[in-house]
Amino acid sequence: MGAPPPASSPAAAAVDHSAHNHEVGPAGRTYDLRWLDAMVQHHTGALRMSAFVFDIGQPGVGALAKQIWRDQAQEIKAMGQWRKAWYPEAPVYPVALKTDGDPNSMESLERMGAAQIEAMQMMGSTPTRENRVTWFLEGMLAHHGAALVMAHDALRKSRNPTIRRLAGAIIVAQRREILELRRMLSHDGLNKPEYHQFDALFSF
Repeated sequence: MGAPPPASSPAAAAVDHSAHNHEVGPAGRTYDLRWLDAMVQHHTGALRMSAFVFDIGQPGVGALAKQIWRDQAQEIKAMGQWRKAWYPEAPVYPVALKTDGDPNSMESLERMGAAQIEAMQMMGSTPTRENRVTWFLEGMLAHHGAALVMAHDALRKSRNPTIRRLAGAIIVAQRREILELRRMLSHDGLNKPEYHQFDALFSF
């Protein structure tokens, strides 16, 4: 997977995640399907973000990006296989619950909109060559934090042991990588309060 082209504007800054909503909806018979589709989109955003720094010269950054890409690509593949096995009647496109829809009914699902996909992927901006390291490190911190939120949501609402195991694995992996991302940012002299906003979600 090649890296996307750099932003044309030199003012491209760190990803703004303030408006992103990762709500999947209430528990019900379609919850696991909705969660899988949302998490696949979220992971896809991590792949896109990582590709920007694959060949960066800064020690450790490219290697971490490639590890994130490999791990999340494997999980995307697994989630796609589970989706086909568990929901053969589901449409091929990602779905979300309609407003006031029945969480137990397939008829209450609709195609995930472009804005929802963008929110899940958390790709609100693209970096310049000059800021792409900080853009990646800070953006992936927020991205991993959102994954923690979604994983805890699954632990509260899903009864599927496979989903619950994946949610637990996501929490462990994201916690480890958040600590590494913070270490890299600290090495660059950056330590902001928002870097710690998801610490309460490190355990489960």
